[in-house]
Amino acid sequence: MDPVHALTIRLASPADLAEVDALLAHSYPKLLAADYAPSVLVLALPIISRARPELLASGSYFVALDGTGRMVGAGGWTRGAPDGGDMSGGIGHVRHVVTRAGEVRRGIGRALMGCAMEDAQAAGIRRLDCLSTRTAVPFYKALGFRALGPVDVPLRPGIVFPAVRMQHELIPHKSKGPVN
Repeated sequence: MDPVHALTIRLASPADLAEVDALLAHSYPKLLAADYAPSVLVLALPIISRARPELLASGSYFVALDGTGRMVGAGGWTRGAPDGGDMSGGIGHVRHVVTRAGEVRRGIGRALMGCAMEDAQAAGIRRLDCLSTRTAVPFYKALGFRALGPVDVPLRPGIVFPAVRMQHELIPHKSKGPVN
């Protein structure tokens, strides 16, 4: 594999804020344009295209770097819902997943979500909920998520973002038992 396409996934840290911000600002306008009206994007993009410091410090948010060290993806999960809701019951929430525009369909998102899903499962999460963009629904379906239906995500008073609620049941780890 050439260095540009070699992939390293690591936990994000607060020091990644500017780079994740730049990734979101570069990618979301390009990736979402086909599925959202300009009138929706003009209001939503300034809000959703900002890195969330609490996610970067959560210990469950990851970044993907290509072989040159350039950030090509980010995403993760939290126990708390995006709206600050329920944190109980073994439910995790997929959070702020993005792949660099021009790098989609190269396994970056799948690798990030694989890490996030393994991490969530190891933390005792049994189900992942996701508020997917319309654009990402096929991606999440390919990972085993099922669509539950459309939702309007409130971003600020008077500003909502159309999304699709999705869920994925995580398969419990099976103990291999003692080795003889």
